[in-house]
Amino acid sequence: MKTSPIRRTRSAILHSSPVRRPYAETKPLSIEAVDLDAPGMDEVLVRVAAAGLCHSDLSVINGDRPRETPIALGHEASGVVEELGPGISDLNVGDHVVMVFVPSCGHCAPCADGRAALCEPGAAANGAGTLLSGKRRISLGGESVNHHIGVSAFSEHVVVSRRSLVRVDKNIPFNEAALFGCAVLTGMGAVVNTANVRPGETVAIIGLGGVGLSAVLGALAAGAGQVVAVDVNLEKLAFAEALGATSTFDSRESDAVDRIRSITNGGVQVAIETAGVEPAFDFAYEITRRGGQTITASLANPSVKIAIQQVGLVGEERTVRGSYLGGGVPSRDIPRYIDLYQQRRLPVDRLMTSSGPLEEINAAFDDLADGKTVRHVIDLT
Repeated sequence: MKTSPIRRTRSAILHSSPVRRPYAETKPLSIEAVDLDAPGMDEVLVRVAAAGLCHSDLSVINGDRPRETPIALGHEASGVVEELGPGISDLNVGDHVVMVFVPSCGHCAPCADGRAALCEPGAAANGAGTLLSGKRRISLGGESVNHHIGVSAFSEHVVVSRRSLVRVDKNIPFNEAALFGCAVLTGMGAVVNTANVRPGETVAIIGLGGVGLSAVLGALAAGAGQVVAVDVNLEKLAFAEALGATSTFDSRESDAVDRIRSITNGGVQVAIETAGVEPAFDFAYEITRRGGQTITASLANPSVKIAIQQVGLVGEERTVRGSYLGGGVPSRDIPRYIDLYQQRRLPVDRLMTSSGPLEEINAAFDDLADGKTVRHVIDLT
C-alpha cells in the first residue's frame, strides 16, 4: 500500500526528567514541530482528536517512572485513521479509534493465554521507547524521539502499531472515547477482570483519580453491595459519593480503618488501590477481610516495596494481586465498556472535569498533581 512521505506535526516533547514544579513556570513539555515518518508494516497514521492527562504521564515528568528522553508523552487518546501502512486489512481511513498503551502481538505466551496486558514484545517495545516493530517514527532536528508506551498522544498526529488501536463507534464523542483507553480500561478492568467482583460483594477503592473513580463506576455496574471510596482529597470524596459510592472515608482519620471494618462486617471482600503510594496500599490491605483480595492497579515509584506479614497472608488466606491494563483484552473489553456507557450504566462522561488546548498542557499537569482534576482532556480537534 502506498504511504505518504515524512510529514510535520506538533507534539509535546519532554527533553529531561525529573522536572520541578510549578510546571506552568518550568515548562517540562515544549510544543515543537517534529517529523513523523510514514507508517510502516502493520502501522497506522492517526489524527489525534482528544488526549487525557494521566498520572502515568506525570510520573515520567517527575521522575517516578524513568524513561529515556527526549520522549513524546501521552497515552490515553482517541482519533481518526488517516493512513494505513502495508499489511492492514481490518481498518479503513476515517475509522474512529481508541489508543491502548500496551500493544499486544497476539502470539507470545501471555497473549496465547488471553492476557494481552502482559504481552512480552509489547512490554519490551514500551520499555525501549519504540513501536511494536522496534522502530521510532518521530524525529526532531534529525534525531530520534522516543515514543511513550507506543502512543505519544500529546501530538496532532501519531504513527502507532495496529496492535495499539481499537475501532469504536463514530457516535462516541472523542473526549469521552479517549478515557476508555486508560482510565476506564484500567479501573473497570481491575473490578471485573482482576477481582471478578460479584453482585452483593463489598468493594473499597483507595485513591480517587481517573482510574480510581472508574473503578467506583465499575463496582457499581458490577452490582457491588457496598462501594467504599477512600482518599485524602475531600472534593474527590464528594465526587465519589455523587457517582454513587455508598460511603466515603478520609484515610488520614485515625479511626478510618476501624470504621470501615465495622460497616463491612470485618473488612471488605475486595480492596483496590489506585493511588501509587505505599500508605495507600497499606490502608487497602488493612481493610481487607479474612479471605479477601487486595489489588493494586497503580504504578508506584520502582523504589517502593510492600511489606506484608507472611503468617497473616497464609493464616487468613489473603490474596494480593497486581492489575495492569485492567487485566484484560482491550479489543474485547473496550467495546463492552462502551456498550455499558451507551446504555447509561457506566457514566464515563462525568469523569471529565476540564479540557483545553495543547498549549496549556504544563499548567494542566500542575492541576493534576494538585488533585484539582479527575481527567483533563487535551482538545486537538
